[in-house]
Amino acid sequence: MADEAKVSSPKRSAAGVPSVAHSLRQALAEMGPRRSLQALLATNQTHGFDCPSCAWPDPDDRKTAEFCENGAKAVAWEATRKRVDAAFFAAHSIDDLRARTDHWLESQGRLTEPMHRPAGGTHYQPIGWDAALALVAGRLRALPDPNRAAFYTSGRTSNEAAFAYQLLARRFGTNNLPDCSNMCHESSGFALTQTLGIGKGTVRLVDIADHAELIVIVGQNPGTNHPRMLTALEAAKRRGARIVAINPLPEAGLIKFRNPQSTRGLAGPGTKLADQYLPVRVNGDLALFSAVNRILLEREDAAPGTVLDRDFIDEYCDGFDAAAAGWSKLDFAGLLPMTGLAREAIEAFVDEVVAARSIVVCWAMGLTQHRNAVATIREIANFLLLRGNVGRPGAGACPVRGHSNVQGDRTMGIFERPAASFLDALRDEFGFDPPREPGYDTVDTIRAMREGRIDVFVGLGGNFVRATPDTNTTKAAMERCALTAQVSTKLNRSHLHTGREALILPCLGRTERDVRAGGEQFVTVEDSMSMVHASHGRLAPGSPHLRSEVAIVTGLGGALFGEELGWTSMADDYRVIRRHIERVVPGFHAFEERVEQPGGFVLPNGPRDSRTFPTAVGKARFTVNEPSAVDVPAGHLLLQTVRSHDQFNTTVYGLDDRYRGIKGGRQVVFVNADDVRALGLRDGQVVDLVSVWADGERRAPGFRIVEYATPVGCAAAYFPEANVLVPLDSTAEGSNTPASKSTVIRLEPAQG
Repeated sequence: MADEAKVSSPKRSAAGVPSVAHSLRQALAEMGPRRSLQALLATNQTHGFDCPSCAWPDPDDRKTAEFCENGAKAVAWEATRKRVDAAFFAAHSIDDLRARTDHWLESQGRLTEPMHRPAGGTHYQPIGWDAALALVAGRLRALPDPNRAAFYTSGRTSNEAAFAYQLLARRFGTNNLPDCSNMCHESSGFALTQTLGIGKGTVRLVDIADHAELIVIVGQNPGTNHPRMLTALEAAKRRGARIVAINPLPEAGLIKFRNPQSTRGLAGPGTKLADQYLPVRVNGDLALFSAVNRILLEREDAAPGTVLDRDFIDEYCDGFDAAAAGWSKLDFAGLLPMTGLAREAIEAFVDEVVAARSIVVCWAMGLTQHRNAVATIREIANFLLLRGNVGRPGAGACPVRGHSNVQGDRTMGIFERPAASFLDALRDEFGFDPPREPGYDTVDTIRAMREGRIDVFVGLGGNFVRATPDTNTTKAAMERCALTAQVSTKLNRSHLHTGREALILPCLGRTERDVRAGGEQFVTVEDSMSMVHASHGRLAPGSPHLRSEVAIVTGLGGALFGEELGWTSMADDYRVIRRHIERVVPGFHAFEERVEQPGGFVLPNGPRDSRTFPTAVGKARFTVNEPSAVDVPAGHLLLQTVRSHDQFNTTVYGLDDRYRGIKGGRQVVFVNADDVRALGLRDGQVVDLVSVWADGERRAPGFRIVEYATPVGCAAAYFPEANVLVPLDSTAEGSNTPASKSTVIRLEPAQG
């Protein structure tokens, strides 16, 4: 049944004194005063460690406290003094742990030593490192086909660990390298590669803070998911930039920001951020940007040479005429219901667009997790190209990544469909021919496990069972494997729904010192804006038995292949890995020297740096994208999953979402008051959420209705609790990203 959540009015501002208080409370509870000071003062500093939370870039001028509330929570969660040791596992069976909540599991503390669940075992048991790695290597060697193994990666993984990991998988003979980007920004990378020629954003932090005249934030909640972004938005507002927020839910951080590092924020009125808020329907963004582009075309026709940047279009772009013909055919009578907006509101947004000489569009998973996600992001690329908003100061595309190195992992080759040029460089560097056949992404990996085509699953970080869609299907798929091995810092649900045999391999966190035979090591990461910088752990390891991710991966490489590729030298000194990266990955020349510079270095980006577009035609590409809507039958709603303010990805720090007025619980569903009445329900009623799909229904029981300002016909519930409702086969066209933001559901009164 529903938990005991208390509901109050949503907040109209973010951060401020409560943010400081929550940060300190969490830090002191988990780390204590001395450790808190030591850890937080090193977070995001030049010679400190990169925050294990989001991938928002660091400013050149860093403050003493260069972290946000959720960053402080992430550091405290990792650097906690609590421990999960052999005695804990002896006291708790796997069945006992399965009955616990996700929050309880991770709250128990840091894993301290390798643990093994033998086939048929009811408890995890201690195992030595050599035996654990030999076990994984033995199971891998026994496979009849390398493609019967999958190597999953979390975005927390460093560049060095990610490069070694993809090398391990490809030397083994497979491109089965699913990763968390398959579930978040894969749609962005797919669409941007098609239109701009590179699957990354085209702006830097200075473009937002110092140059953009209009910043459009669509499908993103920075106040919860990337709080340090609010500081950059405040700087933009103070110099006169305009901000438009497009989101089904009003988000406190985009209404007003109370900067906790300024007097104005702590004791003053704070800063109003969004000048216009467009409450678009869930999945209405493609229709909205199609309408905007149609209106821009109309205004250009009415006053030639005043709206579109024809010089840019003619010199740098391909496909404009076809796109213009597509927009001219659009029917506003069909578009507007898809958006849920009045034409007057859209025209007002276009007024902002035409008045701005430089525009940045920022987005996150509110855009990427729909059936039509790729088309939506292509339409945003069209929007930018129409007025030349790529490749000049204060303008461009800004997909805001979630996990701290998810973009770097892809740069390092964590990809199931690698470019031939990357594989050629890997071959030339290491002397073996990597596999060329595409591997499995995340969704296809689950399908393969479900069908008995994967025997060994290795997870480098993350919480695969909870992060993925169709939770019950994923659990059953994992349990069909012969062996699952998870490299982790804390206990999570993926340790409890495993193959017939399972290993937990505990690793160092980002906060901890990493001393190897070659001395104290550091790792590197790449942020959302292609800056590569060093991360130096500063705290004593949580256990003498912990190994770094690099050491675990290279140790497995040695157990599998001996010293064929120099695994021991890579494990002892990470500079060896960086020299390999330098010769394999474009943009990493003089890697060691440049990464030692304060702030690191920026990777090359053709569209941003020189208006060069490495697409199939050598130009930026306009595309034709047919607006579409999800078919929602009468009596049903379109559900999107969201995070609470007290979580990061699958990690739930607490049970509050104070910006939305929720305290002490997560089993809630946000529904428009008109829908509640139309469905014959009431605010506060406990209901089951039932999703509807071709292969049957899925049920999430015991959710409390919370009347909320979401568009009519739409609803929202928390991730990962609502993942059980997202069908495995409901994915974005092209990217195969789970469509977690557009699931058709009905609400049924709970029984009992």
